[in-house]
Amino acid sequence: MNQQRIDRVLEGLQRHGMSQALVCDPLSIWYLTGYYTEPYERFLALYLTSRASEPTATLFCNRLFPDASACCGNVVLFSDTDDPVPLVTAACDHSSPLGVDKDLAARWLLPLMDAGAASAYLLASDVVDGVRSIKDNRERALMREASRINDEAMKWLAAQVREGVTEEQIASGLLGEYRRLGAQDHSFTPIVSFGANAADPHHEPDQTVFHKGDMVLFDVGCKYQWYCSDMTRTFFTAEPTAHQLEVYETVRRANEAAEAIVRPGVTFAEIDLTARHIIEEAGYGPYFTHRLGHQIGLVDHEPGDVSSSHDEPVQVGQCFSIEPGIYLPGDIGVRIEDLVIVTEDGCEVINHYPHDVCILEV
Repeated sequence: MNQQRIDRVLEGLQRHGMSQALVCDPLSIWYLTGYYTEPYERFLALYLTSRASEPTATLFCNRLFPDASACCGNVVLFSDTDDPVPLVTAACDHSSPLGVDKDLAARWLLPLMDAGAASAYLLASDVVDGVRSIKDNRERALMREASRINDEAMKWLAAQVREGVTEEQIASGLLGEYRRLGAQDHSFTPIVSFGANAADPHHEPDQTVFHKGDMVLFDVGCKYQWYCSDMTRTFFTAEPTAHQLEVYETVRRANEAAEAIVRPGVTFAEIDLTARHIIEEAGYGPYFTHRLGHQIGLVDHEPGDVSSSHDEPVQVGQCFSIEPGIYLPGDIGVRIEDLVIVTEDGCEVINHYPHDVCILEV
């Protein structure tokens, strides 16, 4: 059990007027205790309280789950034939609000409300997510290693581009390369896009065949010891036209300008707008169709986006993507994405695969 992280969550709850919460996201439970299991349809929850007379953490586990005793000093077990709601209700302070997880299913929440488990029910996920967003030194090291592996994998991807290969063939081989490099899994389904397919930001690899001259976009990431990477690069496979080069260089400038202003105190909105203004000034504003980025850690897209509506200042230890793009339907799509970690006086870009115009030899 990581008492320091639990204490930070309890402090955050108190700032929001709560003294207790029920955490149900399995990754958040792992983050706070070191215990992980996928509960599927069964109930799994970590109850946290700042009441001095009670243990700060109680884990509610089905007997079918792996033994949790090494990860949490107070474990309440139940069987498939048991109703966990009375057990949780008995642990709660009925006279105080209960912070609930965004992942708490209505089939558990509504019975807890009917049982009078608390005086009110408040969304507490933002508190846990806020603690998770500040990466400690060990987490930062794991994020760096995940991105180092992703840099190496990008070299492999570029080398797979040849006449007649399909998007799906390249995408299906990537997991083996990640594992050869020391990663455990994809952090999300890889995006491999040839030609006009890159104009769809979330294109799924299909049987599209590569032909020399197509632009190629790779948006990929791996998991290394629980932590995720994410990077996008766009390649040429013939001498770029003036139009293609203009789009590419506009996206590259937007990416690098946004990264250059990241430092504590700058807001997520300011970072987004820095990149967006460059794309707008070049005349491509309507074709930058998404936010600039997202936070990342135990999952690829963690709460707290880099968007023009997010006015909170960035904090030391936060890690997020900078990924401007221009998507011209039926023509081309370009995206350049890096991950950055906020430092005391700026940021560290943890991807090192270059942004320079690259014409693949195919």
